[in-house]
Amino acid sequence: MRQCVMLRRSFFSQVGVAAAALGFGGQRAAAQPPAPAVARWQPARHEQDDWFDTLPGTHRVLFDTWTADRFGDSMLFSGNYYRANRDYGLADRDLAVVVCVRHQTAPFAFNDAMWAKYGTAFSKRMTWVDPKTHEPPSTNVYNRQLASLVKQGMHIAVCNLTTKAYTQIIADQTHTSADDVYKELTSNTIGNCHFVPAGVVAATRAQERGFAIISIG
Repeated sequence: MRQCVMLRRSFFSQVGVAAAALGFGGQRAAAQPPAPAVARWQPARHEQDDWFDTLPGTHRVLFDTWTADRFGDSMLFSGNYYRANRDYGLADRDLAVVVCVRHQTAPFAFNDAMWAKYGTAFSKRMTWVDPKTHEPPSTNVYNRQLASLVKQGMHIAVCNLTTKAYTQIIADQTHTSADDVYKELTSNTIGNCHFVPAGVVAATRAQERGFAIISIG
């Protein structure tokens, strides 16, 4: 009988030790502190890109262009974007549309006066000629389409790196000041133009600010 009592005491003693180790035995386990919340990633904001936020419109799209041979597609798609959204009962002011011109397409932001003066230099750098005449253009062949789209509210992001590259080429050829050429080019645009540090950067910044990106090589 005594041996049975001792065995029972030993058993309950071991159970008590195990229960204590597991946080039972009449004592509640200490509450674990909640895991720290992981901060949601947010893109950094820079004042050079704030103009994207000033554009009206509840639907936002940027057409990214860099090849002269394909630039006509960006005009076609931009026009279709305005027209098709009318089927939703939307007006032009409900759409924020940007065309980004960089690399070979940057000169399309300049007006006919600049093309009359520097068309040959533009054409050579772009490795592109007027598809109708097969000669360097003396006018901006997309002037009319761009001007019409600008009237509808479209804006143009112009790569400043590319603009400076054309500036230096023209300055070297004409033996004039690069600063003077740059001022001339940037003062003679189609309209609604924003000179951005680099077109490729502007496309990514626009996406961070809610623009859908359509690439047109």
